[in-house]
Amino acid sequence: MEVTKSSYQVIARRWRPKQFSELVGQDHVVRTLGNAIEMDRIAHAYLFVGPRGTGKTTSARLFAKSLNWEDGPSLDVPSDSEIGQSIMEGRCLDVIEIDGASNNSVDQVRDLRDECQYAPAQCRFKIYVIDEVHMLSQAAFNALLKTLEEPPSHVKFVFATTEANKVLPTIVSRCQRFEFRSIPVDLIVSKLQEICDKEEITVEPKALQAVARMAQGGMRDAQSILDQLISFCGTQISQSNVLDVYGLVSRSRIEKLGDHILHGKYDLILEEADAFAHEGVDFYRALLDLADYIREFLVESMKADKGSYPEQAVRVLDALKAGEALVRSGLSEKTNFEVTLLRAVEAGKSRSIDRVIREISGLASEDIKKKSTQARVKSVQSPNKPSVPKDEASEESVSRSVYDTASDHVKPEGLVVEEPAKKSQVLPEKVEMQEVEKVEPTNENNLTSEAAKAEEPESKRRVKDQKLIDERTAALPDGVRRVLKDKFRADFVSIEKIDPNLLI
Repeated sequence: MEVTKSSYQVIARRWRPKQFSELVGQDHVVRTLGNAIEMDRIAHAYLFVGPRGTGKTTSARLFAKSLNWEDGPSLDVPSDSEIGQSIMEGRCLDVIEIDGASNNSVDQVRDLRDECQYAPAQCRFKIYVIDEVHMLSQAAFNALLKTLEEPPSHVKFVFATTEANKVLPTIVSRCQRFEFRSIPVDLIVSKLQEICDKEEITVEPKALQAVARMAQGGMRDAQSILDQLISFCGTQISQSNVLDVYGLVSRSRIEKLGDHILHGKYDLILEEADAFAHEGVDFYRALLDLADYIREFLVESMKADKGSYPEQAVRVLDALKAGEALVRSGLSEKTNFEVTLLRAVEAGKSRSIDRVIREISGLASEDIKKKSTQARVKSVQSPNKPSVPKDEASEESVSRSVYDTASDHVKPEGLVVEEPAKKSQVLPEKVEMQEVEKVEPTNENNLTSEAAKAEEPESKRRVKDQKLIDERTAALPDGVRRVLKDKFRADFVSIEKIDPNLLI
């Protein structure tokens, strides 16, 4: 009689975790379930949510084993436990695994509701594990509501799904929800290295990195890829083998293509796309790797600039993300890939209005600071120049503007006004003003006259002052007087002597 060999089990099944301690990347789930068991706070329904291959169904089996083994409930279960082995192998009558995709009708859920009333055959609890629970129909969910809210004390429900948004809120509110996260690349690499060491497989670290990136956070996917590579390469696996089998691009080429996009080198981008097509590269996966590289570049740029916002990298990343659907589902992957890269280049060149305004404001402020610095340096370099008080400086600027305006109005009438060649030269108008204003020497007689003037009635003083103002106003040059009256509508109340040396 010929003895048949046992069928081969894939790595994903042979290396399936048999204890919670072997579960990778889900420490928060292990800790919460372990505390619930130790504190005897076991809920009647759990909802496990997360991406594929992250350990949802495996955790449901481990939890059922922890609750039902002979000396349980406890988090650690001996490997020689008969009930534990039967649960992990799917032979236990009291742990029922149901595929929600194929058992989604309301009649099947009603049968499940009726079976819940019976006590478990050999275990402590009767546990229902419903995988892909979001595939249940609306009527099936409604039929399960009452039983799920108040099940018998010996019944526990564990639901697993990759699309929690499709599960009815009334179901979610009756469960304790656990979020299973995507497993980081470094943890996947370490687990794959452990498997290769036990399987006596020699593999390059870069090859494991490529496999972990392809898995996209799923341990089961990574183990399936490794199993396929072993079938293709044997016991020696290199990075080139991974790239050839799955149509990947090396990290160095991805970085080079990303630099071409950031620098706007159209010809090199098209050459690289042609090379990808010739080598049979998976354009969609290359686009994902390129987006990861631009993201890393963005993070490094923000760290280097101490919190600045590298706008170019953000716009390029947005363009690459927008082109993922086009490359994945388009008719011509190569053409769509090239169009996406060229759009990313153009997006990187564009600049937002807010950014331009900030740059213009920065240039203006720098220009003002530069001018003020030059003015301070000039004032320091000419210390002999007499300082002009603020009031005199204002009078000086007013006098100069009046003189310039008067000259403009006088010239059309044929009167020539000579502009000062030097600062010490006296203008004609100023000379006449000097002749009008004669300063009397200050002596006792003047003081006496001033005292007498103060004793005069206010009406008489006002008349005398007005006559003096009119006389001095009449003595002004015609051009100056016309400008003050016509343009500035001046009301002459006093005439003071103006020092011509202060006029520039």
